[in-house]
Amino acid sequence: MIQLPESFENRMMKMLGSEYPAFRLSLSSEVSHSVRINRKKTKKIISNDSVIYCNSGFYLKQRPVYTLDPLFHSGVYYPQESSSMFLEQYFRHTAKKNLRVLDLCAAPGGKSTHLSSILPDDSLLVSNEVIHSRARILSENTKKWGNPNVVVTCNDPSDFSRLAGFFDVIVVDAPCSGEGLFRRDPAAINEWSDSNADHCAQRQKRILADVWPSLAENGLLIYSTCTYNPAENEENIGWLAQFAPIEGVNLEIPDDWGIRKTEANGLPCFRFYPQNVRGEGYFTSAVRKKGSEAVKWNAKSKTSLPLAGKAEQNLLSGFIQNKPLSLIRFEDNFLAWPTELLSELDQIKASLRIIHAGIKTGEIIRDTFMPAHELAVSTICNQTAFPQTELTLSQALSFLKRDEFKVDFREKGWNLMTYLGHPVGWAKNIGNRFNNGYPKEWRIRMSTSEYTGERLFEEAVKFPLA
Repeated sequence: MIQLPESFENRMMKMLGSEYPAFRLSLSSEVSHSVRINRKKTKKIISNDSVIYCNSGFYLKQRPVYTLDPLFHSGVYYPQESSSMFLEQYFRHTAKKNLRVLDLCAAPGGKSTHLSSILPDDSLLVSNEVIHSRARILSENTKKWGNPNVVVTCNDPSDFSRLAGFFDVIVVDAPCSGEGLFRRDPAAINEWSDSNADHCAQRQKRILADVWPSLAENGLLIYSTCTYNPAENEENIGWLAQFAPIEGVNLEIPDDWGIRKTEANGLPCFRFYPQNVRGEGYFTSAVRKKGSEAVKWNAKSKTSLPLAGKAEQNLLSGFIQNKPLSLIRFEDNFLAWPTELLSELDQIKASLRIIHAGIKTGEIIRDTFMPAHELAVSTICNQTAFPQTELTLSQALSFLKRDEFKVDFREKGWNLMTYLGHPVGWAKNIGNRFNNGYPKEWRIRMSTSEYTGERLFEEAVKFPLA
């Protein structure tokens, strides 16, 4: 049985009472593994073992080696802890169209890829991470997910005050003391302390106060942590109610889901305990911003973004699915971005530090189109416009490692490399060899030598979609 800090145990005993022994025992039980599938890339149902509060979430019988599954690199699915998939429930009671949504503390991308699936195409998602190295990981994961209406930014929460009243929904999955991850990540126990938990609670208040001005009137703020500490959970929601006019958002949840309902100053909150749910510890609450002091954002009538010319649009149009997208010049490349969201992108560009926006389609060199990797794994690529070369698992992994291997191409020039019918990237067949278009910074660095020979790669991957 894992060793827990004494002060943490004492607090949990007071909170849970007679239920504490079951909680303590659950921390030594087996961890569940779950993923969400990208329904814009696959319609396949993994199993009947689904996550009850997420229509694209599924439990796995065992944890596969995700790095060795090309479908993970293609954005066909994303591994995510099941409790945090509850986020979807709030959006089932929210207006569906034309939402401007901010995922404030978004890295590595679990909630952002989830939001990208929930939101309709005419909505905007801004995914932010304050730490630059983590923002790069966030950017990579959202690019693999492949939707064009996403902007990744690297800003402090206070920077969003420049966008007063801009967002209809703000998701704050706040940095926390991580008590809910003790079972999954024993290292979190060693990093825990009372002082760190107190520090987290204060930092969370600052984050909420800093981002609050950017929420529109009647806008929804969804707050969550992966900790049990009331000071980081209910007390923060109660603190928010003291300085801001808000109303709680209640959800009718079946008793058999095992989620415990609590409250903060009468505002509904929800707790997930591992003895009651098939997932890790989690807390969430949502409130609406009320009052007439909220600033209303008005869209600009014109955009200052550099749009592609007609000749460039005509050349590129055949490579993109027929969607209401505009092509924006970005350095030597062209970005595909929803036309009806141009004004929003213009405003974000003027206010925040952007890591990436939309889908980079590629560049035009001497009237020849050079496709970008983002286009290959996107949901907007017209795959029929390119010759496709199907790879075996061994070949696909060699491609993702950027190793040399032999392959029979259909045609010369740029080929869309696929695995089980899903694009993994580009390769240019130039006759006696090919140029690998997979991004060097994304290549698989994990050794695959132990999985070769008589032990097929499939034995290591063991993922249902494959």
